[in-house]
Amino acid sequence: MSFTDKYADVFRRILPAPFTIALILTLISFVLVLTMGSGDFFDNEKSKLVNTLDLWYQGLWDSGGFKFAMQMMLMLLLGHVVALSKPIDNFLNKLSSYAKDNASAAVLVTFTTIVVSLFNWGLGLVFGALFARKIGEKATKERWSINYGLIGACGYVGLMVWHGGLSGSAPIKAADPSQLVELMKGSSFSGELPTLIPMTETVFSTMNILVSITLLIMLSLLALWLGRSVKTKVPSIQKIVDEKEVADQKVFGAERLDASIWIGRTLGIGLLCYVGVRIYYTPEPWMLKFITPDFMNFTLLALALLFHGSIKRTLDAVGQAIGGVSGILLQFPLYYGILSLMQGSGLMNELANSVSSISDETTFPLMTFFSAGVMNVFVPSGGGQWVVQGPVIIETAVSNHLSLSKGVMAMAYGDQLTNMLQPFWALPLLAITGLKAKEILPYTLLFMLAGVLIFSVALIFL
Repeated sequence: MSFTDKYADVFRRILPAPFTIALILTLISFVLVLTMGSGDFFDNEKSKLVNTLDLWYQGLWDSGGFKFAMQMMLMLLLGHVVALSKPIDNFLNKLSSYAKDNASAAVLVTFTTIVVSLFNWGLGLVFGALFARKIGEKATKERWSINYGLIGACGYVGLMVWHGGLSGSAPIKAADPSQLVELMKGSSFSGELPTLIPMTETVFSTMNILVSITLLIMLSLLALWLGRSVKTKVPSIQKIVDEKEVADQKVFGAERLDASIWIGRTLGIGLLCYVGVRIYYTPEPWMLKFITPDFMNFTLLALALLFHGSIKRTLDAVGQAIGGVSGILLQFPLYYGILSLMQGSGLMNELANSVSSISDETTFPLMTFFSAGVMNVFVPSGGGQWVVQGPVIIETAVSNHLSLSKGVMAMAYGDQLTNMLQPFWALPLLAITGLKAKEILPYTLLFMLAGVLIFSVALIFL
């Protein structure tokens, strides 16, 4: 047995399910808050344990968290529904035809997923999952061996590059003139804030462009090596789209409306026309600022209606795909509970402030990078991290005359890096592919180690 196979087997034995990991992280957060937490929230007649439970309870049922959870569930559901349509199935079949063995499949999935994720993280997440599934179906049909866990990991690797792309939360918010002022409200900072941090200094900076190109090349090469090194077998993956169109059953009366292809496609075309209108009226549309979770879901709904044709077929696909959202439904409240614990107890601010106290031109980006990686394990949300870590990055950079744009990208790199360790965002991929977290994490951790090297070198020397 090779080293990579032994390494993968160890992780399969010791890693529990993602929901169990979320519960363990919740318990660790409780212990940290009870032993190290402080702040105004604890200044009342209640015991520290009761205050901590109150913090957790508030986070569990946070309305903003539920809104985001619904957006993510719809993105997964509608993406899966679109994938069940014949046009998308044909496209993925064409793309997967270039994969001839385990190594070429791993490279193809890695390369294309990274490219798509640099445009939009949600699209990259759904695309990577669907493409990995399609490779599994192709290998099953043609009876050639793959390591399905590795292919799934390659479909997830886009979550390690997304924050340096066009949909990155921190660079987008930093480029909004109102965001920096709003972010620093209530802080003790008295320095002069820049009006904004343009995308040309973050996402389109020389450093980030070189980092993105390096990730695309090096992670693809790593996937090639892993594809040639790991053990493989012929998978047994059932097709999610049948080869033959199933004839519609006879319908009567109002059922004809449900089964009408023209109604579904007309609705889909109409919604897509509105998508075009929104893009047209968006300032600087080439910056892709119009791509938000709501925009993604609206577009996916339009495509689902257009590609399936009838409302009945669309709803049948929804029924087939709905089971995949259960993981997000159960785990999102837990992670918002953790976020509430870490923020309300002051632990996140303490971690961020400790970074700023030892920062100079070299250590500032590195410490920001590693602290962001730690925070992301407990709170896997790029936007949420920017709210907490952003003010400290701004104050430290401005007060010490350090590169603010580099600080923003350091946070972005750290946030995306530990997605390879934290399986939360892998839930959609796991639902679509049928894989378990323990089957992909051995390989995503190797991608993460490569990322540590690439990001660290860039932050020090570029």
